[in-house]
Amino acid sequence: MNSRTLTMRALLLASALSLGFGVVACKKEEPTPMEKAEENVKDAFDARPNEALKDAGEDAKSAVQNAGDAVEQKADEVKQDAQH
Repeated sequence: MNSRTLTMRALLLASALSLGFGVVACKKEEPTPMEKAEENVKDAFDARPNEALKDAGEDAKSAVQNAGDAVEQKADEVKQDAQH
């Protein structure tokens, strides 16, 4: 094997390892029921850290869900119209 092949293998291995460690590091544990309740109370009183960002994220999530529902409903309407 030449040095270029060894270098490429080393880079590939390093990339794979860093990706694997990154995925493991990003794994988030599920909150306990008590932690969920605490988060809901803080949300109700707008007392969470980074409240504005969290609210914006929740609003965006709702908007995407609503858009998905609307697309699904329209697809059903088009499908029914095509059958008649």
